Amino acid sequence: MKRTPLTLQGAERLRAEAAHLKKVVRPQIIAAIAEARAHGDLKENAEYHAAREQQSFTEGRIRHLESELSGAQVIDITKLNPGGKVVFGATVTLYDEDKDKEITYQVVGDLESDIKESRIAITSPIARAMIGKEEGDEIVVNAPGGELVYEIVKVEYV
Repeated sequence: MKRTPLTLQGAERLRAEAAHLKKVVRPQIIAAIAEARAHGDLKENAEYHAAREQQSFTEGRIRHLESELSGAQVIDITKLNPGGKVVFGATVTLYDEDKDKEITYQVVGDLESDIKESRIAITSPIARAMIGKEEGDEIVVNAPGGELVYEIVKVEYV
């Protein structure tokens, strides 16, 4: 079985999400189901069906998180010594010459990627182009809209 890589921070975030679902959301759903049952006929009870659907989603998410965490390879980037190269967990600042702006991404596992938080999956085209490169190197990313060229400005391991 292939072990999914996770950063230490990503594993902590996922554990916190699982704990929140178990300790806060699950009891709320159980209370909502109990309240909806008290209203009588379950066949036409929209609140009951909505709560059961939410319960099903929540339990599925808990199982998914626990399964992924149990099979994950947690990597503490601060303990690595990659010698300035872009590796899993690195935070990389890129310069986009065409748009004349800098963008920063952290290379993470698929499970913890979130573009809104600037965390990109190691399997993404841009992350694959960065792996093994150093500050000052130029990377070319084959994107659907054509090639994108970036310069690696800074590589950090935080």
